[in-house]
Amino acid sequence: MFVLPPPPPRYSIPVAYAAGAANGMAVPIIETNNVVKHPEGGCPLQVGEGTYELVDDLHLATPPPHPSEAPVVNPNPLATGPTPPTAGVKLSLVITSNHKSPPNLGSWSYISAPAFGEGNPALMIAPVREGLKRRKPKNNIVKSSSSFVSRVITHETHAKRLADRNPDGLYAFANINRAFQWLDLSAPNKEEPIAKILFTKAHMLCHDANELTKSPSHIDIVMGSSAGDIIWYEPISAKYARINKNGAVNNSAVTHIKWMPGSENLFLAAHANGQLVVYDKEKDDALFTPETEDGASSSSRAMQILKSVNSKNQKTNPVAVWKLSHQRINSFAFSPDKQHLAVVLEDGTLRVLDYLKEEVTDIFASYYGGMICVCWSPDGKYMVSGGQDDLVTIWSLAERKIIARCQGHNSWVSAVAFDPWRCDERNYRLGSVGDDCRLLLWDFNVGMLHRPKALQANARHRNSITTVHNQLSRHRTDSLSNRKRSDSDRTEKPIDDEEDNIRHPVESRTMTALLPPIMSKEVGSDPISWLGFQEDFIFTSSLEGHIRTWTRPRESVTNESRADISSTRSATGSGVAGEHQ
Repeated sequence: MFVLPPPPPRYSIPVAYAAGAANGMAVPIIETNNVVKHPEGGCPLQVGEGTYELVDDLHLATPPPHPSEAPVVNPNPLATGPTPPTAGVKLSLVITSNHKSPPNLGSWSYISAPAFGEGNPALMIAPVREGLKRRKPKNNIVKSSSSFVSRVITHETHAKRLADRNPDGLYAFANINRAFQWLDLSAPNKEEPIAKILFTKAHMLCHDANELTKSPSHIDIVMGSSAGDIIWYEPISAKYARINKNGAVNNSAVTHIKWMPGSENLFLAAHANGQLVVYDKEKDDALFTPETEDGASSSSRAMQILKSVNSKNQKTNPVAVWKLSHQRINSFAFSPDKQHLAVVLEDGTLRVLDYLKEEVTDIFASYYGGMICVCWSPDGKYMVSGGQDDLVTIWSLAERKIIARCQGHNSWVSAVAFDPWRCDERNYRLGSVGDDCRLLLWDFNVGMLHRPKALQANARHRNSITTVHNQLSRHRTDSLSNRKRSDSDRTEKPIDDEEDNIRHPVESRTMTALLPPIMSKEVGSDPISWLGFQEDFIFTSSLEGHIRTWTRPRESVTNESRADISSTRSATGSGVAGEHQ
Protein backbone atom coordinates (compact mmCIF):
# COMPACT_ATOMS: atom_id res chain seq x y z
CA MET A 1 0.00 0.00 0.00
CA PHE A 2 1.18 3.52 -0.76
CA VAL A 3 1.62 5.94 2.16
CA LEU A 4 0.84 9.63 1.91
CA PRO A 5 2.37 12.34 4.08
CA PRO A 6 0.36 13.71 7.03
CA PRO A 7 -2.56 15.82 5.80
CA PRO A 8 -3.05 19.55 6.41
CA PRO A 9 -6.10 20.68 8.44
CA ARG A 10 -9.17 19.02 7.02
CA TYR A 11 -11.83 21.11 5.30
CA SER A 12 -15.45 20.06 5.08
CA ILE A 13 -16.72 18.78 1.75
CA PRO A 14 -19.30 21.55 1.23
CA VAL A 15 -16.64 24.26 1.59
CA ALA A 16 -14.15 22.49 -0.61
CA TYR A 17 -16.48 21.56 -3.42
CA ALA A 18 -19.17 24.22 -3.27
CA ALA A 19 -17.01 27.28 -2.83
CA GLY A 20 -14.05 25.92 -4.80
CA ALA A 21 -11.74 28.66 -3.56
CA ALA A 22 -11.01 30.65 -0.45
CA ASN A 23 -9.61 34.19 -0.63
CA GLY A 24 -8.98 33.65 -4.31
CA MET A 25 -6.91 30.51 -3.72
CA ALA A 26 -7.93 26.90 -4.33
CA VAL A 27 -8.86 25.00 -1.18
CA PRO A 28 -5.90 22.65 -0.48
CA ILE A 29 -7.56 19.27 0.05
CA ILE A 30 -5.07 16.41 0.13
CA GLU A 31 -6.17 12.80 -0.02
CA THR A 32 -5.56 10.77 3.11
CA ASN A 33 -5.82 7.11 4.01
CA ASN A 34 -8.93 5.69 5.66
CA VAL A 35 -8.84 5.75 9.47
CA VAL A 36 -10.80 3.54 11.86
CA LYS A 37 -11.42 4.34 15.53
CA HIS A 38 -13.00 2.19 18.21
CA PRO A 39 -14.70 4.58 20.67
CA GLU A 40 -14.94 3.38 24.25
CA GLY A 41 -18.23 4.30 25.89
CA GLY A 42 -18.96 6.95 23.28
CA CYS A 43 -22.37 7.59 21.71
CA PRO A 44 -24.41 4.61 22.97
CA LEU A 45 -28.05 4.35 21.86
CA GLN A 46 -30.34 3.71 24.83
CA VAL A 47 -33.58 1.96 23.77
CA GLY A 48 -36.17 -0.15 25.61
CA GLU A 49 -34.63 -3.46 24.56
CA GLY A 50 -31.13 -2.45 25.67
CA THR A 51 -28.10 -0.42 24.65
CA TYR A 52 -26.66 -0.27 21.15
CA GLU A 53 -22.90 0.25 21.53
CA LEU A 54 -20.81 2.23 19.03
CA VAL A 55 -17.88 -0.03 18.14
CA ASP A 56 -16.39 1.48 14.95
CA ASP A 57 -16.02 4.89 13.35
CA LEU A 58 -14.44 4.32 9.94
CA HIS A 59 -13.47 7.62 8.31
CA LEU A 60 -13.12 7.38 4.52
CA ALA A 61 -10.48 9.42 2.74
CA THR A 62 -11.86 12.37 0.78
CA PRO A 63 -10.24 12.47 -2.67
CA PRO A 64 -8.87 15.79 -3.88
CA PRO A 65 -10.35 17.33 -7.03
CA HIS A 66 -8.88 15.99 -10.26
CA PRO A 67 -6.07 18.21 -11.64
CA SER A 68 -8.21 18.98 -14.69
CA GLU A 69 -11.07 20.07 -12.47
CA ALA A 70 -10.58 23.81 -12.05
CA PRO A 71 -12.10 25.38 -8.92
CA VAL A 72 -15.50 26.88 -9.67
CA VAL A 73 -16.63 29.94 -7.73
CA ASN A 74 -20.38 30.41 -7.92
CA PRO A 75 -21.14 34.17 -8.10
CA ASN A 76 -24.64 33.63 -6.74
CA PRO A 77 -24.53 34.19 -2.94
CA LEU A 78 -27.88 32.41 -2.55
CA ALA A 79 -26.77 29.23 -4.34
CA THR A 80 -27.25 26.13 -2.22
CA GLY A 81 -26.19 23.37 -4.64
CA PRO A 82 -22.55 22.21 -4.55
CA THR A 83 -20.58 22.55 -7.77
CA PRO A 84 -19.75 20.00 -9.01
CA PRO A 85 -22.70 18.08 -7.52
CA THR A 86 -21.69 15.86 -4.66
CA ALA A 87 -23.53 13.58 -2.27
CA GLY A 88 -23.01 12.14 1.16
CA VAL A 89 -21.52 8.70 1.62
CA LYS A 90 -23.97 5.87 1.00
CA LEU A 91 -23.36 2.14 1.42
CA SER A 92 -24.38 -0.96 -0.51
CA LEU A 93 -24.03 -3.91 1.88
CA VAL A 94 -23.49 -7.41 0.48
CA ILE A 95 -23.24 -10.84 2.14
CA THR A 96 -22.38 -13.30 -0.62
CA SER A 97 -23.40 -16.44 1.31
CA ASN A 98 -27.00 -17.50 1.85
CA HIS A 99 -27.48 -15.69 5.13
CA LYS A 100 -30.71 -16.05 7.05
CA SER A 101 -33.53 -13.56 6.64
CA PRO A 102 -35.12 -11.57 9.48
CA PRO A 103 -37.07 -13.93 11.77
CA ASN A 104 -40.52 -12.63 10.88
CA LEU A 105 -40.20 -12.51 7.09
CA GLY A 106 -41.71 -15.99 6.76
CA SER A 107 -45.02 -14.75 8.19
CA TRP A 108 -45.36 -12.01 5.55
CA SER A 109 -46.85 -13.50 2.42
CA TYR A 110 -46.92 -11.57 -0.85
CA ILE A 111 -48.91 -12.14 -4.01
CA SER A 112 -46.44 -13.31 -6.62
CA ALA A 113 -46.17 -10.54 -9.20
CA PRO A 114 -44.87 -11.18 -12.72
CA ALA A 115 -41.40 -9.93 -13.61
CA PHE A 116 -41.13 -6.49 -15.16
CA GLY A 117 -41.47 -6.72 -18.95
CA GLU A 118 -42.36 -10.41 -18.80
CA GLY A 119 -45.04 -10.06 -21.47
CA ASN A 120 -42.73 -8.50 -24.06
CA PRO A 121 -40.96 -11.15 -26.22
CA ALA A 122 -38.36 -8.53 -27.21
CA LEU A 123 -37.06 -8.53 -23.62
CA MET A 124 -36.80 -12.28 -23.16
CA ILE A 125 -33.30 -13.46 -22.27
CA ALA A 126 -32.05 -16.92 -21.45
CA PRO A 127 -31.50 -17.22 -17.67
CA VAL A 128 -28.10 -18.35 -16.44
CA ARG A 129 -28.35 -22.01 -15.50
CA GLU A 130 -27.02 -23.27 -12.18
CA GLY A 131 -23.29 -23.95 -12.35
CA LEU A 132 -22.64 -21.66 -15.30
CA LYS A 133 -20.66 -18.46 -14.86
CA ARG A 134 -22.49 -15.15 -14.71
CA ARG A 135 -22.07 -12.71 -17.55
CA LYS A 136 -19.44 -10.08 -16.79
CA PRO A 137 -18.60 -6.68 -18.30
CA LYS A 138 -15.94 -6.73 -20.99
CA ASN A 139 -13.47 -4.01 -19.97
CA ASN A 140 -10.71 -4.32 -17.37
CA ILE A 141 -11.03 -1.30 -15.08
CA VAL A 142 -7.44 -1.54 -13.76
CA LYS A 143 -6.01 -1.29 -17.28
CA SER A 144 -8.66 1.11 -18.54
CA SER A 145 -7.59 3.87 -20.92
CA SER A 146 -10.91 5.68 -20.55
CA SER A 147 -10.76 9.39 -19.74
CA PHE A 148 -13.70 8.80 -17.41
CA VAL A 149 -11.65 6.62 -15.03
CA SER A 150 -8.72 8.44 -13.43
CA ARG A 151 -6.99 5.52 -11.67
CA VAL A 152 -7.68 2.32 -9.75
CA ILE A 153 -5.86 1.34 -6.56
CA THR A 154 -6.04 -2.31 -5.47
CA HIS A 155 -4.76 -3.65 -2.18
CA GLU A 156 -1.40 -5.35 -2.45
CA THR A 157 -2.79 -8.57 -0.88
CA HIS A 158 -6.04 -8.32 -2.81
CA ALA A 159 -6.17 -11.99 -3.93
CA LYS A 160 -5.17 -13.37 -0.51
CA ARG A 161 -7.77 -11.28 1.28
CA LEU A 162 -10.52 -12.61 -0.98
CA ALA A 163 -9.35 -16.21 -0.60
CA ASP A 164 -9.01 -16.10 3.19
CA ARG A 165 -12.11 -14.11 4.13
CA ASN A 166 -15.16 -15.49 5.94
CA PRO A 167 -17.88 -16.21 3.33
CA ASP A 168 -20.46 -14.89 5.81
CA GLY A 169 -18.57 -11.61 6.10
CA LEU A 170 -20.00 -8.26 5.10
CA TYR A 171 -18.81 -6.34 2.05
CA ALA A 172 -19.54 -2.61 1.78
CA PHE A 173 -19.38 -0.47 -1.35
CA ALA A 174 -19.17 3.25 -0.60
CA ASN A 175 -19.07 6.47 -2.61
CA ILE A 176 -17.29 9.61 -1.47
CA ASN A 177 -17.27 12.37 -4.08
CA ARG A 178 -15.33 11.16 -7.14
CA ALA A 179 -14.10 7.98 -5.38
CA PHE A 180 -15.75 4.59 -5.02
CA GLN A 181 -14.41 2.16 -2.43
CA TRP A 182 -14.83 -1.60 -1.94
CA LEU A 183 -14.49 -2.48 1.75
CA ASP A 184 -14.54 -5.71 3.76
CA LEU A 185 -16.21 -4.77 7.06
CA SER A 186 -15.57 -8.24 8.50
CA ALA A 187 -11.78 -7.96 8.10
CA PRO A 188 -9.45 -6.82 10.90
CA ASN A 189 -7.97 -4.23 8.49
CA LYS A 190 -11.37 -2.98 7.33
CA GLU A 191 -10.01 0.54 6.90
CA GLU A 192 -7.87 -0.64 3.96
CA PRO A 193 -10.11 -0.87 0.88
CA ILE A 194 -9.82 -3.96 -1.29
CA ALA A 195 -10.08 -1.61 -4.26
CA LYS A 196 -10.62 2.10 -4.80
CA ILE A 197 -11.66 3.71 -8.09
CA LEU A 198 -11.07 7.40 -8.75
CA PHE A 199 -13.05 9.03 -11.54
CA THR A 200 -11.91 12.04 -13.50
CA LYS A 201 -14.63 14.64 -12.98
CA ALA A 202 -17.83 12.76 -12.20
CA HIS A 203 -18.93 12.25 -8.62
CA MET A 204 -20.61 8.96 -7.78
CA LEU A 205 -23.98 9.81 -6.20
CA CYS A 206 -25.65 6.40 -5.83
CA HIS A 207 -25.10 2.67 -6.31
CA ASP A 208 -26.71 -0.72 -5.75
CA ALA A 209 -25.76 -4.42 -5.62
CA ASN A 210 -27.83 -7.12 -7.33
CA GLU A 211 -29.11 -9.54 -4.67
CA LEU A 212 -30.24 -12.05 -7.30
CA THR A 213 -26.87 -12.56 -9.04
CA LYS A 214 -24.48 -12.26 -6.07
CA SER A 215 -22.22 -15.18 -5.15
CA PRO A 216 -18.75 -15.62 -3.58
CA SER A 217 -17.27 -15.29 -7.08
CA HIS A 218 -19.53 -12.63 -8.61
CA ILE A 219 -21.18 -9.33 -7.59
CA ASP A 220 -23.03 -7.00 -9.95
CA ILE A 221 -22.80 -3.32 -8.95
CA VAL A 222 -24.34 -0.33 -10.76
CA MET A 223 -23.24 3.23 -10.00
CA GLY A 224 -24.87 6.50 -11.03
CA SER A 225 -22.80 9.66 -11.47
CA SER A 226 -23.24 13.42 -11.52
CA ALA A 227 -22.37 13.37 -15.23
CA GLY A 228 -25.26 10.99 -16.01
CA ASP A 229 -22.92 8.12 -16.91
CA ILE A 230 -23.64 4.76 -15.27
CA ILE A 231 -20.99 2.16 -14.45
CA TRP A 232 -21.75 -1.57 -14.34
CA TYR A 233 -18.94 -2.94 -12.18
CA GLU A 234 -18.01 -6.51 -11.25
CA PRO A 235 -15.39 -6.04 -8.49
CA ILE A 236 -14.05 -9.59 -8.16
CA SER A 237 -12.96 -9.77 -11.81
CA ALA A 238 -12.27 -5.98 -11.91
CA LYS A 239 -14.38 -5.63 -15.07
CA TYR A 240 -16.68 -2.75 -15.96
CA ALA A 241 -18.92 -1.31 -18.67
CA ARG A 242 -20.08 2.26 -19.18
CA ILE A 243 -23.80 2.83 -19.82
CA ASN A 244 -25.49 6.07 -20.91
CA LYS A 245 -22.05 7.15 -22.07
CA ASN A 246 -21.78 10.93 -22.37
CA GLY A 247 -25.52 11.18 -21.67
CA ALA A 248 -26.63 9.38 -24.84
CA VAL A 249 -29.97 8.43 -23.26
CA ASN A 250 -30.25 11.11 -20.56
CA ASN A 251 -27.62 13.79 -19.91
CA SER A 252 -28.71 14.75 -16.37
CA ALA A 253 -27.26 13.44 -13.11
CA VAL A 254 -28.32 10.04 -11.75
CA THR A 255 -29.80 10.73 -8.32
CA HIS A 256 -30.82 7.17 -7.36
CA ILE A 257 -30.33 3.71 -8.83
CA LYS A 258 -31.67 0.20 -8.06
CA TRP A 259 -31.79 -3.20 -9.73
CA MET A 260 -35.30 -4.19 -10.83
CA PRO A 261 -36.67 -6.83 -8.42
CA GLY A 262 -36.05 -10.34 -9.68
CA SER A 263 -34.06 -9.20 -12.72
CA GLU A 264 -30.51 -10.15 -13.66
CA ASN A 265 -30.15 -7.47 -16.33
CA LEU A 266 -32.54 -4.56 -15.76
CA PHE A 267 -32.06 -1.64 -13.37
CA LEU A 268 -33.93 1.61 -12.77
CA ALA A 269 -32.21 5.00 -12.62
CA ALA A 270 -33.75 8.27 -11.44
CA HIS A 271 -32.42 11.36 -13.20
CA ALA A 272 -32.30 14.94 -12.01
CA ASN A 273 -34.56 16.08 -14.88
CA GLY A 274 -37.54 14.17 -13.46
CA GLN A 275 -37.26 11.01 -15.57
CA LEU A 276 -37.17 7.37 -14.50
CA VAL A 277 -35.21 5.26 -16.99
CA VAL A 278 -34.98 1.46 -17.15
CA TYR A 279 -31.64 0.23 -18.56
CA ASP A 280 -30.31 -3.19 -19.51
CA LYS A 281 -26.72 -3.71 -18.36
CA GLU A 282 -25.84 -5.67 -21.50
CA LYS A 283 -27.43 -3.44 -24.15
CA ASP A 284 -25.67 -0.72 -26.13
CA ASP A 285 -26.88 2.87 -25.90
CA ALA A 286 -28.74 4.69 -28.63
CA LEU A 287 -29.57 8.39 -28.85
CA PHE A 288 -33.04 8.52 -27.29
CA THR A 289 -36.01 10.28 -28.82
CA PRO A 290 -39.49 9.79 -27.33
CA GLU A 291 -41.50 7.21 -29.22
CA THR A 292 -44.70 9.25 -28.86
CA GLU A 293 -45.15 12.96 -28.48
CA ASP A 294 -47.31 12.87 -25.35
CA GLY A 295 -46.68 9.31 -24.18
CA ALA A 296 -49.01 6.32 -24.24
CA SER A 297 -52.76 6.32 -23.57
CA SER A 298 -52.21 6.17 -19.80
CA SER A 299 -50.19 9.37 -19.83
CA SER A 300 -51.37 12.29 -17.74
CA ARG A 301 -49.78 15.16 -15.93
CA ALA A 302 -48.85 12.57 -13.26
CA MET A 303 -46.61 10.58 -15.64
CA GLN A 304 -45.73 10.58 -19.33
CA ILE A 305 -44.61 7.32 -20.91
CA LEU A 306 -41.91 8.40 -23.35
CA LYS A 307 -41.04 4.77 -24.04
CA SER A 308 -43.03 1.80 -22.79
CA VAL A 309 -41.54 -1.46 -21.59
CA ASN A 310 -43.95 -3.06 -24.06
CA SER A 311 -42.27 -1.34 -27.02
CA LYS A 312 -41.03 -3.72 -29.71
CA ASN A 313 -37.88 -1.61 -30.14
CA GLN A 314 -35.69 -3.20 -27.43
CA LYS A 315 -32.38 -3.71 -29.23
CA THR A 316 -30.72 -0.79 -27.42
CA ASN A 317 -31.08 1.19 -24.22
CA PRO A 318 -33.33 2.55 -22.82
CA VAL A 319 -35.84 -0.21 -22.09
CA ALA A 320 -38.43 2.24 -20.74
CA VAL A 321 -38.61 5.98 -19.95
CA TRP A 322 -41.19 7.64 -17.69
CA LYS A 323 -41.41 11.39 -17.16
CA LEU A 324 -42.80 12.25 -13.70
CA SER A 325 -41.90 15.89 -13.28
CA HIS A 326 -39.74 18.76 -14.48
CA GLN A 327 -38.06 18.72 -11.08
CA ARG A 328 -35.50 16.39 -9.55
CA ILE A 329 -36.37 12.85 -8.45
CA ASN A 330 -34.62 12.37 -5.11
CA SER A 331 -35.24 8.70 -4.34
CA PHE A 332 -37.47 5.69 -4.92
CA ALA A 333 -38.15 2.28 -3.37
CA PHE A 334 -39.68 -0.97 -4.63
CA SER A 335 -42.42 -2.58 -2.53
CA PRO A 336 -41.86 -6.08 -1.09
CA ASP A 337 -44.61 -7.46 -3.34
CA LYS A 338 -42.55 -6.37 -6.39
CA GLN A 339 -45.47 -4.49 -7.88
CA HIS A 340 -45.41 -0.94 -6.53
CA LEU A 341 -42.82 1.81 -6.70
CA ALA A 342 -42.74 4.75 -4.27
CA VAL A 343 -41.01 7.84 -5.71
CA VAL A 344 -40.22 11.10 -3.88
CA LEU A 345 -39.53 14.32 -5.76
CA GLU A 346 -38.20 17.81 -5.24
CA ASP A 347 -41.70 19.15 -6.08
CA GLY A 348 -42.88 17.90 -2.67
CA THR A 349 -44.81 14.84 -3.82
CA LEU A 350 -44.73 11.13 -3.05
CA ARG A 351 -45.95 9.23 -6.11
CA VAL A 352 -46.97 5.58 -5.98
CA LEU A 353 -46.66 3.68 -9.25
CA ASP A 354 -47.91 0.29 -10.34
CA TYR A 355 -44.72 -0.02 -12.36
CA LEU A 356 -45.76 -3.30 -13.99
CA LYS A 357 -48.71 -1.43 -15.56
CA GLU A 358 -46.70 1.80 -16.00
CA GLU A 359 -49.24 4.01 -14.25
CA VAL A 360 -49.42 6.32 -11.23
CA THR A 361 -51.97 5.20 -8.64
CA ASP A 362 -51.55 7.84 -5.90
CA ILE A 363 -49.98 11.25 -5.35
CA PHE A 364 -49.40 12.55 -1.81
CA ALA A 365 -47.97 15.96 -0.88
CA SER A 366 -45.70 17.25 1.88
CA TYR A 367 -46.61 20.20 4.10
CA TYR A 368 -43.89 22.17 2.36
CA GLY A 369 -40.60 21.60 0.58
CA GLY A 370 -39.29 18.62 -1.33
CA MET A 371 -39.34 14.99 -0.26
CA ILE A 372 -35.89 13.42 0.00
CA CYS A 373 -36.16 9.74 1.02
CA VAL A 374 -38.66 6.89 1.10
CA CYS A 375 -38.89 3.23 2.19
CA TRP A 376 -41.47 0.44 2.61
CA SER A 377 -42.38 -1.55 5.71
CA PRO A 378 -41.29 -5.21 5.43
CA ASP A 379 -44.91 -6.33 4.94
CA GLY A 380 -45.56 -3.71 2.25
CA LYS A 381 -48.46 -2.07 4.11
CA TYR A 382 -46.80 1.27 4.83
CA MET A 383 -44.53 3.78 3.16
CA VAL A 384 -42.35 6.15 5.15
CA SER A 385 -40.96 9.37 3.68
CA GLY A 386 -38.72 12.15 4.95
CA GLY A 387 -37.95 15.56 3.54
CA GLN A 388 -37.41 19.27 3.83
CA ASP A 389 -40.33 19.78 6.25
CA ASP A 390 -38.16 18.07 8.94
CA LEU A 391 -40.82 15.36 9.36
CA VAL A 392 -40.89 11.61 8.98
CA THR A 393 -44.29 10.69 7.54
CA ILE A 394 -46.05 7.30 7.60
CA TRP A 395 -48.50 6.55 4.76
CA SER A 396 -50.91 3.62 4.39
CA LEU A 397 -51.01 2.02 0.95
CA ALA A 398 -54.39 0.29 1.49
CA GLU A 399 -56.12 3.34 3.02
CA ARG A 400 -54.40 5.74 0.61
CA LYS A 401 -53.84 8.27 3.38
CA ILE A 402 -51.42 9.57 5.93
CA ILE A 403 -51.20 7.59 9.19
CA ALA A 404 -48.87 9.72 11.30
CA ARG A 405 -46.32 12.50 11.30
CA CYS A 406 -43.15 11.72 13.24
CA GLN A 407 -41.76 14.89 14.78
CA GLY A 408 -38.23 15.00 16.19
CA HIS A 409 -35.71 16.18 13.58
CA ASN A 410 -34.41 19.75 13.55
CA SER A 411 -33.42 19.77 9.88
CA TRP A 412 -33.97 17.92 6.61
CA VAL A 413 -34.48 14.18 6.86
CA SER A 414 -32.01 12.47 4.52
CA ALA A 415 -32.69 8.72 4.97
CA VAL A 416 -35.35 6.43 6.46
CA ALA A 417 -35.31 2.65 6.90
CA PHE A 418 -37.25 -0.08 8.70
CA ASP A 419 -35.49 -2.49 11.05
CA PRO A 420 -36.94 -5.85 9.90
CA TRP A 421 -35.43 -7.65 12.89
CA ARG A 422 -37.73 -5.63 15.15
CA CYS A 423 -40.90 -5.74 13.06
CA ASP A 424 -43.75 -8.23 13.23
CA GLU A 425 -47.44 -8.36 12.25
CA ARG A 426 -48.38 -5.70 14.83
CA ASN A 427 -45.31 -3.67 15.74
CA TYR A 428 -42.86 -1.74 13.60
CA ARG A 429 -39.45 -0.21 14.24
CA LEU A 430 -38.00 2.36 11.86
CA GLY A 431 -35.06 4.73 11.93
CA SER A 432 -34.27 8.08 10.37
CA VAL A 433 -31.21 10.30 9.99
CA GLY A 434 -30.83 13.87 8.84
CA ASP A 435 -28.84 17.02 8.29
CA ASP A 436 -29.17 17.76 12.00
CA CYS A 437 -26.54 15.00 12.56
CA ARG A 438 -29.08 12.95 14.52
CA LEU A 439 -30.16 9.32 14.47
CA LEU A 440 -33.77 8.75 15.60
CA LEU A 441 -35.63 5.49 16.23
CA TRP A 442 -39.43 5.18 16.15
CA ASP A 443 -41.84 2.44 17.25
CA PHE A 444 -45.45 2.27 16.18
CA ASN A 445 -48.44 0.02 15.69
CA VAL A 446 -51.74 0.89 14.07
CA GLY A 447 -53.69 0.75 17.35
CA MET A 448 -51.63 3.53 18.91
CA LEU A 449 -51.91 5.93 15.98
CA HIS A 450 -55.06 7.69 17.13
CA ARG A 451 -55.91 11.36 17.15
CA PRO A 452 -54.50 13.18 20.20
CA LYS A 453 -57.28 14.04 22.70
CA ALA A 454 -56.38 17.72 22.82
CA LEU A 455 -56.64 17.95 19.06
CA GLN A 456 -59.93 16.05 19.11
CA ALA A 457 -61.43 18.64 21.49
CA ASN A 458 -60.18 21.55 19.41
CA ALA A 459 -61.41 19.95 16.20
CA ARG A 460 -64.82 19.18 17.79
CA HIS A 461 -65.23 22.82 18.82
CA ARG A 462 -64.13 24.05 15.41
CA ASN A 463 -66.44 21.59 13.63
CA SER A 464 -69.46 22.76 15.64
CA ILE A 465 -68.91 26.32 14.38
CA THR A 466 -68.29 25.38 10.77
CA THR A 467 -70.87 22.61 10.35
CA VAL A 468 -73.45 24.84 8.66
CA HIS A 469 -70.82 26.40 6.39
CA ASN A 470 -69.51 22.97 5.37
CA GLN A 471 -73.00 21.68 4.65
CA LEU A 472 -73.76 24.69 2.47
CA SER A 473 -70.40 24.36 0.68
CA ARG A 474 -70.96 20.66 0.11
CA HIS A 475 -74.46 21.31 -1.23
CA ARG A 476 -73.13 24.00 -3.58
CA THR A 477 -70.29 21.73 -4.78
CA ASP A 478 -72.60 18.77 -5.38
CA SER A 479 -75.08 20.87 -7.32
CA LEU A 480 -72.35 22.34 -9.49
CA SER A 481 -70.82 18.92 -10.20
CA ASN A 482 -74.25 17.48 -11.07
CA ARG A 483 -74.96 20.37 -13.42
CA LYS A 484 -71.58 19.85 -15.08
CA ARG A 485 -72.31 16.17 -15.64
CA SER A 486 -75.81 16.83 -16.98
CA ASP A 487 -74.58 19.51 -19.41
CA SER A 488 -71.72 17.41 -20.74
CA ASP A 489 -72.06 14.94 -23.59
CA ARG A 490 -68.49 13.68 -23.30
CA THR A 491 -68.02 10.06 -22.31
CA GLU A 492 -64.26 10.04 -21.75
CA LYS A 493 -62.69 11.44 -18.62
CA PRO A 494 -60.60 14.63 -18.87
CA ILE A 495 -56.95 14.14 -18.00
CA ASP A 496 -57.14 16.72 -15.19
CA ASP A 497 -60.06 14.87 -13.55
CA GLU A 498 -58.13 11.62 -13.90
CA GLU A 499 -55.21 13.09 -11.99
CA ASP A 500 -57.52 14.65 -9.38
CA ASN A 501 -58.75 11.17 -8.51
CA ILE A 502 -55.24 10.00 -7.60
CA ARG A 503 -54.01 13.25 -6.03
CA HIS A 504 -54.79 13.35 -2.31
CA PRO A 505 -55.01 16.72 -0.52
CA VAL A 506 -52.70 17.52 2.37
CA GLU A 507 -54.42 16.56 5.60
CA SER A 508 -54.56 19.19 8.31
CA ARG A 509 -52.08 18.80 11.13
CA THR A 510 -54.98 18.79 13.61
CA MET A 511 -56.32 15.66 11.92
CA THR A 512 -53.01 13.80 11.94
CA ALA A 513 -51.55 11.66 14.72
CA LEU A 514 -48.15 12.82 16.00
CA LEU A 515 -45.56 10.19 16.87
CA PRO A 516 -42.56 11.03 19.09
CA PRO A 517 -39.27 9.13 18.76
CA ILE A 518 -38.26 6.48 21.30
CA MET A 519 -34.61 7.51 20.89
CA SER A 520 -32.85 10.59 19.53
CA LYS A 521 -29.08 10.97 19.46
CA GLU A 522 -26.59 13.32 17.84
CA VAL A 523 -23.99 10.95 16.40
CA GLY A 524 -21.48 13.29 14.76
CA SER A 525 -20.68 16.80 13.65
CA ASP A 526 -21.56 16.47 9.96
CA PRO A 527 -24.91 15.62 8.29
CA ILE A 528 -25.90 11.93 8.25
CA SER A 529 -26.72 10.72 4.74
CA TRP A 530 -27.53 6.99 5.03
CA LEU A 531 -28.92 4.42 7.49
CA GLY A 532 -28.92 0.61 7.32
CA PHE A 533 -29.97 -2.27 9.56
CA GLN A 534 -28.33 -5.70 9.69
CA GLU A 535 -28.96 -8.69 11.96
CA ASP A 536 -26.19 -7.74 14.41
CA PHE A 537 -25.49 -4.09 13.59
CA ILE A 538 -26.87 -0.65 12.81
CA PHE A 539 -24.86 1.41 10.31
CA THR A 540 -24.85 5.12 9.46
CA SER A 541 -22.72 7.10 7.05
CA SER A 542 -22.20 10.84 6.82
CA LEU A 543 -21.45 13.61 4.38
CA GLU A 544 -17.75 13.72 5.24
CA GLY A 545 -17.22 9.98 5.16
CA HIS A 546 -17.81 8.66 8.69
CA ILE A 547 -19.18 5.10 8.66
CA ARG A 548 -20.36 4.29 12.18
CA THR A 549 -21.27 0.81 13.43
CA TRP A 550 -23.40 -0.01 16.48
CA THR A 551 -23.80 -3.53 17.86
CA ARG A 552 -27.24 -4.64 18.95
CA PRO A 553 -27.97 -5.42 22.63
CA ARG A 554 -26.61 -8.77 23.77
CA GLU A 555 -30.00 -10.34 24.47
CA SER A 556 -31.52 -11.97 21.42
CA VAL A 557 -34.40 -10.22 19.73
CA THR A 558 -37.44 -12.44 20.14
CA ASN A 559 -41.18 -11.90 20.11
CA GLU A 560 -41.30 -12.92 23.79
CA SER A 561 -38.70 -10.35 24.86
CA ARG A 562 -40.18 -7.54 22.75
CA ALA A 563 -42.30 -5.41 25.05
CA ASP A 564 -45.61 -4.13 23.80
CA ILE A 565 -45.07 -0.70 22.29
CA SER A 566 -48.18 0.85 23.77
CA SER A 567 -47.30 -0.15 27.34
CA THR A 568 -43.73 1.07 26.83
CA ARG A 569 -45.01 4.47 25.81
CA SER A 570 -47.40 4.74 28.74
CA ALA A 571 -44.54 3.81 31.11
CA THR A 572 -42.23 6.46 29.70
CA GLY A 573 -44.94 9.11 29.72
CA SER A 574 -43.57 11.28 26.96
CA GLY A 575 -42.94 8.37 24.62
CA VAL A 576 -39.27 9.23 24.36
CA ALA A 577 -36.83 6.74 25.84
CA GLY A 578 -33.09 7.07 25.90
CA GLU A 579 -30.99 10.15 25.51
CA HIS A 580 -32.45 13.13 23.67
CA GLN A 581 -29.82 15.77 23.23
